[in-house]
Amino acid sequence: MSVEPGAGTQAVERAMSLLVCFTDEHSELRISELCAQTGLGQSTVSRMVSSLDRLGFVAQDTRTGLYRLGPTAVTLGSVALNSSPLFRAARQVTQNLAHTTGLGVNLAELRDDHLFYLCNFEGARSPKSFTMAGRTAPLHATGMGKAVLAELGTEYVRDYYAQGLADAYTPHSITDAAAMEKALEEVRSRGYATEVEELAFGRACVAAPIRGRGGRVVAALSLSGPLSELGLPGRQQEWALTVIEAADELSVTLGFTVTRVAQPRVPSATQEAAN
Repeated sequence: MSVEPGAGTQAVERAMSLLVCFTDEHSELRISELCAQTGLGQSTVSRMVSSLDRLGFVAQDTRTGLYRLGPTAVTLGSVALNSSPLFRAARQVTQNLAHTTGLGVNLAELRDDHLFYLCNFEGARSPKSFTMAGRTAPLHATGMGKAVLAELGTEYVRDYYAQGLADAYTPHSITDAAAMEKALEEVRSRGYATEVEELAFGRACVAAPIRGRGGRVVAALSLSGPLSELGLPGRQQEWALTVIEAADELSVTLGFTVTRVAQPRVPSATQEAAN
C-alpha cells in the first residue's frame, strides 16, 4: 500500500493539535469540543482519540464520557522536567526554601517571550491546590519576568511592548515601555525585582536572576504569596537577601563564577596631606 508523502507528519500534527486543546481551564473535553477547537472532522477526531486513549495519552471518564490527559502524558512531563539540569539543581533548594520561609518558591526560565515554570513549592503560609510546573506567565507582570527583562536590554523590552505582549492584568500592571525601562533600572541597581498585585490582586513576590556558566541570565527564582504574608515593603529587604542567596547558589551550581574586582585603595587623610 502506497503512503501519501507527508501523511505521517500530518497525522502526528493532528494528534498533537488534539492534545494541546487540554488546558487548566478546559481539562476535560468532548469529541465535539475537540472538533470545534481543531477544525477536524468528527470521524477523524474519534479515530485519533481512540488511538491516543489506547496509548495512554488521554483517558475517558466512563461516567461523563469526557476525555482528559492520561498517564502517559504525565510520564513524559516528568521525563522532560527531570532531564533539565536547572530543575535538578533547583528542586531541593526550592523545596527547602519553601519549608523555611513558609512562602511559595518558584523557578522559571525564559521561553518564547514568556516565563515557563519548571517547578514550584508551596509553604504553609502560601498553599495552592495545583502545580505551576509547565505553566507560562508574562514577563512584564511578574517579579521573575522583570528579573529576566532587566538583563535582556532596552531593544528587547521595546520590542516586547511593540508586539502588544504587555496586557493589563490589574491596574498595577506596567503597560508602558518607558515606565518599564525605569523600573528595570531599579532592578539592575539593587539586584532583585518585586511584583505587587501586577498579575493578581492580593499577591506579591520578590525575585532574583539565575546565571549560567557564561554569566547570562538563564532563569529566575522567586518567593511569592499573599501580600499580607510577604509584608511588603516592610520585609522586602529580608526576602530579597534570602532569594538572592538561593539564586546565587543555583548560579554557582550551573557553573557561574563571580570574578571579584579589586577595589581601588582610598588614601588616608594623612597620606593625602603628605602628598
